[in-house]
This record gives sequence, structure tokens and C-alpha cells, in this order.
Amino acid sequence: MKVQDAKHLSKIIMESGEIPLLWGHFGVGKTDLAREIASETGRELIILVISQMEPGDLIGMPSRDGERTLFLRPDWWPTEGNVILMIDEVNRAHRSIRNAIMQLLIDRRIHNHFLPEGSWIMAAANPPDEEYDQVELITDPAFMSRFFHIELTPDPDEWLKWAEIQGMPSNVTNFIREYPEFLSRDTIVSMRLELRPSPRSWYKLGRVFADLSSEEIERYGYVIAAGIVGPEAARTFMSKIQGSELLPSPRALLLDLDENILGRLSEGDISWTSASVLRVTKHLSELDDLQVQEYFQNVPLIAGNLLRIGKVIPKDSFFSVIRHIVHQVEGEKGLKRAFYENLLEELAMDHDVLKFLQRSEKDDK
Repeated sequence: MKVQDAKHLSKIIMESGEIPLLWGHFGVGKTDLAREIASETGRELIILVISQMEPGDLIGMPSRDGERTLFLRPDWWPTEGNVILMIDEVNRAHRSIRNAIMQLLIDRRIHNHFLPEGSWIMAAANPPDEEYDQVELITDPAFMSRFFHIELTPDPDEWLKWAEIQGMPSNVTNFIREYPEFLSRDTIVSMRLELRPSPRSWYKLGRVFADLSSEEIERYGYVIAAGIVGPEAARTFMSKIQGSELLPSPRALLLDLDENILGRLSEGDISWTSASVLRVTKHLSELDDLQVQEYFQNVPLIAGNLLRIGKVIPKDSFFSVIRHIVHQVEGEKGLKRAFYENLLEELAMDHDVLKFLQRSEKDDK
């Protein structure tokens, strides 16, 4: 996402009382973005580089007060609400520091110190796909669900406009204008997160959507939703509110496939098809005991429906489902394993599937 779009969304999210987390490679402008928001809204900006902090720096030092212990207010703690608190380098902070800020994210307080009313919070992190000095890959869903995740990528035209405002020498701007590929080698942001919807994430999304105009929902709705409930839920949610035809459920694809659904699959764009395939593979890997029993009794039907789907979607997408079923056979046991094995046997009656399985087995050897 471009810097100006990320700035606009960050302001909307913070105005709604929620917290944006900017993901971007070093030097892409995350801190400058925070400074611009602070300047445009007349707020003081307090930056906490938590990778350089100890728990005592964050929560304050304990002090005796008669028969009880109080924590002294840390020197960075704001005294007025007209402030933006930026939690920087989240990915490089030790787990103990991240645990310490959880109370700040949840209750907007640390121990006996409450943030002043009206305070805004935002955060920034480097993506875990480069050789940054990261403590660990952050996978804690409870921690990550506190944020709206926004990917920030450099854009040459946008950077050139900013550089001219900053009075950058023409020999630099002219070079980037002629060779934009040298602005940054890091043009792809991979957060390596699996954002999942939850009652809390839908509540947070609702708070932000309540403050969006119809034009902003049209332009940014999917990006905002995907950053808190995940891309699959966001895609279906946006299709619903925009009146578009919803993705078929995995159960409908496997057990209740009809010509209408097949027609939608054959006419859908690649993102629609990919989303449907992803839903099927995810559904198959998360079957509960009752579903496994039902599906085990309907193996021929499920195999036939998958083969029908394979005739109308790209071969790569179809074979990704077959590959996933093979993987499930290797990792399961009991009735669930038997279901996957029987399903593969039925699918292998198709010549193309059999060739694919034989080629895959040969490649593995």
C-alpha cells in the first residue's frame, strides 16, 4: 500500500479508537508517516523503540508507598490526550516487552497509570522475510489480533513528490526518476501472519467501518477488513455488503455441487477461484469427527464433485487440492486417514489425476 493511503487509513483507525500496525522494510517511511499524522492533527508524537527497552523502562520502577507498592510513572508517559504513542520495532522486541505492552493495548493503561482520554496508539514492525535482527517470529494470535495490519511498500512516484517537498537535490531525484528500480530492492512485504476472524476482531472492524464513508468503504474496505479478520473472511464480507455473489461454501462444493455453482466457478476471475480452492483445502484439513464420518460415507460423491470442479478451473488450482489431500493422508490416522485414502483412490480413477499422482511420487523419490 502507498504511504498516503496507509496514512489515511491509520488516521481513520486511530480516530475509531483502534490501533494500526504498519508493516514495512526499513527506510520505507513508517516513522515519517507517524510524524506527518502528528503534525497534521496537532498531536505530540511519542516514539517507543521497544527493541531497546527493558520491562522497567516500559512499566516504570516500583516504589514503596506505606504498606503497598506503586509503580512510578515512566518518563515517556503522556500527561495530555493530544498525543500519538508509536510503539516501534515490535518485531525486534523481546517477548517480555511485548507481554508488558499487552495491558496498554487492551486497557490503555499500565499498572496504575491510565492513558489520558483521546490518546492515539499506533505501531510499526519490519516484515519477517529479511535478515533483520528479530528476536522471534511473532505468531501469538492474541497479540496480533489487537492490531489492524497495514502493509507499506515504496512507490517511486510518491517518493519523488515527497523528496521534492523535502528539498532533495536534483541529482538524486533525477536518478530515481530514471531508475525507479533502485529506490528500494524490498518491494514486497510478507507478514507471514495467518489472521483469523474472532468476535473481538469483528467488533474492532465494526468500530472502524462505522466511521467510514461509502466511498472509503468502496476503496479501502477490503484492505481494512483483511488486516483484522484475514483475507478470506474479508473477501466474503465485502462481497456481501457490496451485493456481489458470495463464494460457495466448501460443503456446497463437496456435497451439493450443481450447475449454477459450476458456472460461477468457470466464469469467476482467478482471485475468486483461488479463494474457493483455499476454502476447500482449509475445510478438508479442519474436519471434525462428525464431519469425517459423514464425508467418509460420501466419498464417491465428493470425488465426483471434485473432478467436475477440476474440469472448469485452472489445472494448477485443481491439482493443489489433490496435493493437499496427499499431504493429509501422510499426516493423519484412524478414520480421517481412511477417508483421505479412499478419496484419493476414487480420484485416481481419473486418468489426469492418476498421472499427477504418479509424477508426484516419482519426484519425491
